[in-house]
Amino acid sequence: MFTEEKKKNTNYGSIFVYCFFCLVFIVEVVRFAKPYYNLQNLTETEAVIEEGLLEVGILPCNFRSSVSSAARNHQKLSATIREETRTRPPVTYCVKFDSFATMSKLVIDNGDKYESHPFSAGGYNWTFLVYPNENKPVGSGGYVSLYVKIDNSSFIENQNEVYAWIKFITYKSTTDTYHELHVTDAQRFHLFKQEYGMLNFLEIAYYKDPGSGFVFNGGQSVFGVDIVVSNPSTWEDVSYEENIRDPVVYWGIPNFTIGDHVFYTSDTFSSGGKNWVLKLYPNGAGSEMGNSLSLYLLSASNEKGYVKAKFRVIDQIRSNNVEKQVEGWPNAKENGWGVDKLIPFADVQDPSRGFLVKDTIKFEVEIMAFTRTNSIYN
Repeated sequence: MFTEEKKKNTNYGSIFVYCFFCLVFIVEVVRFAKPYYNLQNLTETEAVIEEGLLEVGILPCNFRSSVSSAARNHQKLSATIREETRTRPPVTYCVKFDSFATMSKLVIDNGDKYESHPFSAGGYNWTFLVYPNENKPVGSGGYVSLYVKIDNSSFIENQNEVYAWIKFITYKSTTDTYHELHVTDAQRFHLFKQEYGMLNFLEIAYYKDPGSGFVFNGGQSVFGVDIVVSNPSTWEDVSYEENIRDPVVYWGIPNFTIGDHVFYTSDTFSSGGKNWVLKLYPNGAGSEMGNSLSLYLLSASNEKGYVKAKFRVIDQIRSNNVEKQVEGWPNAKENGWGVDKLIPFADVQDPSRGFLVKDTIKFEVEIMAFTRTNSIYN
């Protein structure tokens, strides 16, 4: 009997020790898993509210200004979060509270948030929201929450949506640095989603402990935001057009003599929906200076593209025209397409050739193809 009773007591002791170590193991697992859970509590918001309470100070960051709007409804956001330390102050907007503790009490009657004065970033109007109290907004637990809100009039006056990279920042006096948290992706704002923020920016406990450095000089605290707006992109739509409308243009120069002018320029004319100009060098240009007439086709708007065209010097007697073709990218002076050697001086001055009749010389240009570039603004 005595031996059996002793055996029973020994078994109970082993069970107690086993249960104790299991409990310790479970507690440790929960403790290490908690940071990963908290990291996921990053949110976006949508909605409507107004006006801030406490004074906006200057130390230790710089300020800008501008107009406001609203917010609520938080939902999970899955994206890559980066946490960094930097020495540079916020570049867009910064708010200093003379007393974090006092501000936490005052905002209770304002939806538990402080909303900054309006300011401008990227051509749009924004406000900066700080939630200093526990579980405000719902789900933030013991964290300070930071948000930005875009003025909804921006979507009426400008475009339907805006993309912006947002960085939330707070000052740490013990290291004279700034703690930064941001998502790597640009955030999309539109008429039905005017607000974005971080539900779990930094634990409120840090702002109650002067030793943490996030409160200093008797309770002061600093929060800031960087906003970089993505400007709409511009595209070029390039096409090659061969069926040209009004492809042939005539140009006559009366009282023409070689040597009297450095160059002759035609009136602007339209072909294929583009404006062009012809330019003639009567004394030649380039390698043919002093030997031949040189003729060039110019874009009236100085466009640089690919052009295929034919130049003709008109034989006014037998229609035995001289023809030269040019094809390619601009190859001549003043961004043009042309030929240095169109026709020798001797042929022009020979009356039997019919190129100069009654002191008038005539040219023809046929524009056969060109590239067209249109800009598209998103």
